[in-house]
Amino acid sequence: MTEHATTPGPAAHQKIDTSVPHSARIWNYWLGGKDNYPVDEAAGDAYTAVFPGIVTIARSSRAFLRRTVTYLVNEAGVRQFLDVGTGLPTAENTHQVAQRLAPESRIVYVDNDPMVLSHARALLYSTPEGATSYVDASLFDTDRILASAAETLDLTRPTALILSGILGHVADYDQARGIVSSLLGGLPAGSYLSVNEGSRGTDPAYEAAQDAYNETGAVPYFLRPVEQITGYFDGLELVEPGVVSVPLWHPDPADTAPEPIGQHGGLARKP
Repeated sequence: MTEHATTPGPAAHQKIDTSVPHSARIWNYWLGGKDNYPVDEAAGDAYTAVFPGIVTIARSSRAFLRRTVTYLVNEAGVRQFLDVGTGLPTAENTHQVAQRLAPESRIVYVDNDPMVLSHARALLYSTPEGATSYVDASLFDTDRILASAAETLDLTRPTALILSGILGHVADYDQARGIVSSLLGGLPAGSYLSVNEGSRGTDPAYEAAQDAYNETGAVPYFLRPVEQITGYFDGLELVEPGVVSVPLWHPDPADTAPEPIGQHGGLARKP
């Protein structure tokens, strides 16, 4: 399960289907949002009945995004962000975190979910010094993503590529690796990759709940072994502590005893 969903076609040619549960809307429900329908609430409740820990995973994934963006701005000096598969706007979106710390930051969001498109205005709010834009494109159309992003970002300068809970929607692992490689190939040395994904082999209840969800007819999401999540970073320079359960990645000082969960991620620099 993830806060995002992706299909090959552009959102402009899709309609919002309220008869089938949708992962982005269910994720929004778990985060306490209102952008969901009864079918999503029912699916979300069925999932939590099997695995209540999914709410913690949802919130921990969002917290990981906040901490990685904070690191990128404060420690790495990055001022450009390409957030692919952004999902429905919630609290602490990439532009909010980055521009709070560095108002001149520029952010491009990419998604092809018609509901996200309808909420894009919330993502397009920007500081006067910076910029945000929204690209309606499929994860699979990497050439379009890069060409459209270049209208807002200077892709000759270091850029952070954010793939938060989106790669699990790509059924074929080699294809998912290829998407990462293609997107990074359009970014210069000194750019960064941030990935966090649901992990298999960490919690049988999580796996059972996700496998059951994938049988509902909704867009499936595939949990992957930690070594495959780590594989997305091949050829890059991982920031310490590497690929770990997301609560363990640069935890907030107030979180004195973070507990590992079935969501792993990391941050790495392109040499």
